[in-house]
Amino acid sequence: MAERRALELDPLAVGDRFLLFNFTRRDDHVVYLWVLRAVDRLREVHQVQVDAEQVAGALDELSREYADVPELDGGLRDRLDRLHDDGVLLRFDDPSRAGSLVRYRNRQSVYQFSELGYWAYVSVEGVLAARVQDANLSRLVFSDILEDLRGLTAANRAGDGEQIYRRLTRLDSVLEDMGRRSARFHVTLGEIMQTTETSPEVFLQHKNALLTHMTEFTAELDRYLPRLSEAVQEVEATGLATLLDRAARADDRPFIDHEGRLEEWRRRWAVLRAWFTRDDDGPSRADELRSATRVAVSAVIALLRQITEFQRGGVNHASQLRHLAHWVWDAPDEDAAHALMGAAFNLRSARHLGVAHDDAEDISPRASWWDAPGVEVSVPLFRSGRQPTPGVPAPLRGNRGAQHELRKRQAAARADERRAAGDLAEDGIHGRVLDETQTRVLLKLMTKALEGRTVVAGRLTGGVGSDDALLIRLVPADVGSTVRTAHGTLHLPGLRVEVNPRTGRRKP
Repeated sequence: MAERRALELDPLAVGDRFLLFNFTRRDDHVVYLWVLRAVDRLREVHQVQVDAEQVAGALDELSREYADVPELDGGLRDRLDRLHDDGVLLRFDDPSRAGSLVRYRNRQSVYQFSELGYWAYVSVEGVLAARVQDANLSRLVFSDILEDLRGLTAANRAGDGEQIYRRLTRLDSVLEDMGRRSARFHVTLGEIMQTTETSPEVFLQHKNALLTHMTEFTAELDRYLPRLSEAVQEVEATGLATLLDRAARADDRPFIDHEGRLEEWRRRWAVLRAWFTRDDDGPSRADELRSATRVAVSAVIALLRQITEFQRGGVNHASQLRHLAHWVWDAPDEDAAHALMGAAFNLRSARHLGVAHDDAEDISPRASWWDAPGVEVSVPLFRSGRQPTPGVPAPLRGNRGAQHELRKRQAAARADERRAAGDLAEDGIHGRVLDETQTRVLLKLMTKALEGRTVVAGRLTGGVGSDDALLIRLVPADVGSTVRTAHGTLHLPGLRVEVNPRTGRRKP
């Protein structure tokens, strides 16, 4: 549940809560930790609000029990004020504590843990107190969970709200503890498996207990998971909305209203249900835990086989490093030793590249390379240190088949045009419809004739266009002429077209 609430925090709230751990980054962080321990010791005896003198007295008591308590060289009040600035402690001014006029004139501040500050202190203490030996999978809790679920069913049927609240609270704490234990166990197991290269004795010492522990947990989970899933469904069959409403009414937290408590109990039940029942989105969390445990068992067995083979063959990473160290030590000179180490660890000397920016005027010459914007470096320059070149032109490859086809098409087109020109010379262009080839030949010659016209005495003269078979003349005329083609009628206002065969032409 805490994880779900943390996911809903915005970045600003997350940054404010990170400030609570500022004391761990100060140079004298150990002193701050013992100051907080002193405040916590006073809180345990119900002295919630304490002043600097009481904190100093608690530190003296701690120093008689623990030798690591640092000696403060003054400045206790300043440290308490910094913890107040971080939000770990709250500070109040209490004039009633002044026993004299001098003390009354001075500041009489008292301090107490803030709610979030206390959680930050407890988190730090939890990290400091964590031990690898405490990691385990809690297989014995399944019977307790099943008993609580059945008790929850009976309590909802009987309408016992307080019993429902007690059962749900215990289930919530048990599931949270089980999730935390399983996550911690797998993290610890992964850490042990990663460090066996340097200390396989640690792994071999606990391998039997580790395998037995994981195997028993998996067997217990297989045995209880169907019953737990059935028990969750039986609880919901008694009326889930009524059950959660009774739990919210029995919840006596004064700072949360009924709707807030009801919403939180809905979240808690959704978490409990996700542990033991499957839905359309995927397997239950218990299924995932079982799969992860089985994978871990296989990984442990594989690692055990690997370590055994290493010890039997006498070759492992440690022995390889020792052999490499001997080779480096026996190298004839330093260059050979450097070459050997570079080949062993794939080490290379740094390559410095220099490339000008595309717009050098935008970059100040006084800007350092650290502050200047980066430039793109080509792959050849990065790999070989040479500028990329466009390369030699690609060879022109001949295609005789395509050339032959193009020549064949070109010859056919020329033959069609000669035939059309012969038809135009024999039959003329008027009184009939010209086909597409004849129209193309006529327009080509007319273009030549129009381009060849000249201006004489302010007027355009006629024009002549010809090819090797046909000659046309554009003669100025008041009536003009028209030519009918397959695509429509071509009007030539002010021009008359005369078509004649060209004398002395070559035969096609």
